[in-house]
Amino acid sequence: MVCNSNALWSASEAEAHINQLAQPLDPQRDRELLPLTQSLGRVLADTVTSPLDFPHWDNSAMDGYAVRFADVQQCSADRPITLAVVTEIPAGKIPQVSIKAGQAARIFTGAMVPLGADTIVMQEDTEREGDRVILRQAPQPQAFVRHRGSFQRSGEPLLPAGIQLQAADLAILAAAQCTQVPVYRWLRVAIFATGDELVPPDRPLQPGQIVDSNSYALAALVQQGGALAQVFGIVPDSRADLRRAIISAQESADVILSSGGVSVGDYDYIDELLQDLGATLHIRSVAVKPGKPLTVATLPGVGDDRPRLYFGLPGNPVSSLVTFWRFVQPALQRLSGRRDAGCRWLTVPTAEDLHSGGDRETYVWGRVTWTQGGNGEEIQFNPAPGYQNSANLVNLAQTNALAQVPLGVKRIGAGDRVQVLLV
Repeated sequence: MVCNSNALWSASEAEAHINQLAQPLDPQRDRELLPLTQSLGRVLADTVTSPLDFPHWDNSAMDGYAVRFADVQQCSADRPITLAVVTEIPAGKIPQVSIKAGQAARIFTGAMVPLGADTIVMQEDTEREGDRVILRQAPQPQAFVRHRGSFQRSGEPLLPAGIQLQAADLAILAAAQCTQVPVYRWLRVAIFATGDELVPPDRPLQPGQIVDSNSYALAALVQQGGALAQVFGIVPDSRADLRRAIISAQESADVILSSGGVSVGDYDYIDELLQDLGATLHIRSVAVKPGKPLTVATLPGVGDDRPRLYFGLPGNPVSSLVTFWRFVQPALQRLSGRRDAGCRWLTVPTAEDLHSGGDRETYVWGRVTWTQGGNGEEIQFNPAPGYQNSANLVNLAQTNALAQVPLGVKRIGAGDRVQVLLV
């Protein structure tokens, strides 16, 4: 089935349509409980509610003395106050006495504030004489007391669903004694490269052959994004072989990525085979450079009712990566259940002129750099050196951004501001 796929889509139109197709995993059906130690990088499927107050009890933020503010509020260098030290409270111990008028407790950072006390005086602001402490400066009321529940109340949302768990998130979950974490299952992404000319990196290269680099780059990007890459390898330009590869990927994965075979050549069979297999073709070309040939389709689900999203990327290595960053990566984030799914754009000055033919939205690859200048921190985009060509994979190394030259614009001058996609 063809769904207005012969049109040349703008990048923004294609992005919007792909977002509609990329329906997130089901938080009930597509979830699992994992031990806290195995949850790094996974996407939280449910909002986690804290069973505890944070802090768990009133505690001291400093080493010093727990006192009653009423006893020390008139304290000054001319009118020092002397208090009896009646107990010592290290962290992790329950106070055994209450503080009464004229008394103080030696207390350490993190220790529970005893009943009766409401203020902490830093030890640097005191003098100790035996079992007494002298204060020559009035503290602020409730100084250095971390009150129970002042950071977070029991029963309140602690972490929202849809975040990709990082180290600090795991620390929060551990502090809340959440040892089993509800996360989305891995999104499964099948990857294969098409072409009789392709050979794997470990095979001797013959005249006319090309080493398959796309499979390795795409698998790495899928894994970096928190999905499971299923690499099928190289599939020759054979209708039968390609059909088998697509069916196999359809049976095992949520998303299928192929590179090559989506242009208008005599051996570009992908679109034809997709239609034969009952797919709906949504997009076949996008007005971007590099990466004009881009097939986006949906295949029927196998074994469940969830359709398979298919991306047929260009074969040229730079085109393949650019279309992945621009269109596929945000779709995978959305499918994985991430609430922050989408391209990350910055507007920064360009260090050099950027050029385009003007007939397509053009992406120039390079690096966004942060430097410390005379006016503070400076940020700019630096195009990658050398020839920017869709087949030139070499100068893509260590790039971290794509500068966007909009449709109809042929030049952006050095020093002018440009939108860059962080990759």
